[in-house]
Amino acid sequence: MKQRRIGLTGGIGTGKSTVARYLAERYGLPVLDADIYAREAVAIGSPILGAIAARYGPGAQLADGSLDRRRIGEIVFHDPAERRWLEQQIHPYVRQRFHQALETLPEDAATVVLAIPLLFEAGLTGLVSEIWVVACPLAEQVARLKARDRLSDSQIVARIASQMDLEQKVAQADVVLDNSQTPEALYAQVDQHMARG
Repeated sequence: MKQRRIGLTGGIGTGKSTVARYLAERYGLPVLDADIYAREAVAIGSPILGAIAARYGPGAQLADGSLDRRRIGEIVFHDPAERRWLEQQIHPYVRQRFHQALETLPEDAATVVLAIPLLFEAGLTGLVSEIWVVACPLAEQVARLKARDRLSDSQIVARIASQMDLEQKVAQADVVLDNSQTPEALYAQVDQHMARG
């Protein structure tokens, strides 16, 4: 049996998590989440966190020893070379965790969702059998990030600019989910593509 592996991606704030949650709850699909693996990669005591602290100094960590995401974000989202360095630490770990997770899935898991914000950027398209891109207009992306992460306009622009252009992702997608209307409209599109499966 060939497993259906949906690579779920999009831009920051376009609604990937909403789609992943719906696929898990409505269809009972296993969702493997790159963001969870990336957080594991920099867990307290991890070698990767040690490398980050060595590069950026004591300010890289909060008082409890965890990564100061906001401070590191300020560095890497404004400096492409530093972002590449950080990704070179984290992406191999994330790739390895995906391989482990895929190997340990139950045999009867006919469909699995790989939620990977940087699917194209991290070169992970080979892990999936089809690519779903969640898209919405830029103005909506900005509004969601403001509401969700309380970021300034310049921080939002830097984060969006750090990812591959959304239109380029859409051009390479097997499925494009338009998240510019209601959640119900988004779920209807998901249902349609699941029925096709």
